[in-house]
Amino acid sequence: MASLVARAFVGLLFVLVVMGALLFLTAGTLHYWQAWVYLALFGALASAITGYLARKDPALLERRVRGGPTAEKATSQRIAVTIASAGFVAIFLFSGLDHRWQWSKVPSSVAIAGVVLFMVGWAVIFAVFKENSFTSATIEVASDQRVVSTGPYAVVRHPMYSASLLYVLGTPLALGSWWGFIGVLLMAPAIVWRLLDEERFLAKSLPGYSEYSDRVKYRLVPFIW
Repeated sequence: MASLVARAFVGLLFVLVVMGALLFLTAGTLHYWQAWVYLALFGALASAITGYLARKDPALLERRVRGGPTAEKATSQRIAVTIASAGFVAIFLFSGLDHRWQWSKVPSSVAIAGVVLFMVGWAVIFAVFKENSFTSATIEVASDQRVVSTGPYAVVRHPMYSASLLYVLGTPLALGSWWGFIGVLLMAPAIVWRLLDEERFLAKSLPGYSEYSDRVKYRLVPFIW
């Protein structure tokens, strides 16, 4: 258990260091208040959720630390995760460069709105984790897994992807950059590709999933798709 928690927090620290390096090196300065606010919130929220899972659901924490392109079993998923990861990195690269060269002017009020959107995304992620202990970072079905249709799963079939989309959309705004949306444009198709591929896998591998799909019509965005 101690080693699992250590791995989770070391992984989180690594992500924070990489994000900070991408932002401040490309910005060419530490005088970038939007980046400091974003990193502080990301670190605080991710640490709080990691601590919660360590206490309440270590099995889910174990599933979450095993992620990334190399952890996926299917080639299509490895490609989708690689593209999504590249898009996430691009958000920080273009946002930092935007800050350095002042390519776009994002009002502070819009940056604050981005922070709110980002935090709403994290709140939905937390709700998903509380509702579904099988929310693995990779596409798989555990031997004792069942279909979850309550909480956020009663609204959309893939609330984890919905939450990810919210905080990804909020990220460039929170960082004060319109150019950061270049990374979002890379990520969004990869998220949809991964979602559809996962649906096909679950329909074949998880009993009751097809019936659940018939009941809950929307995949990602309520009342739209």
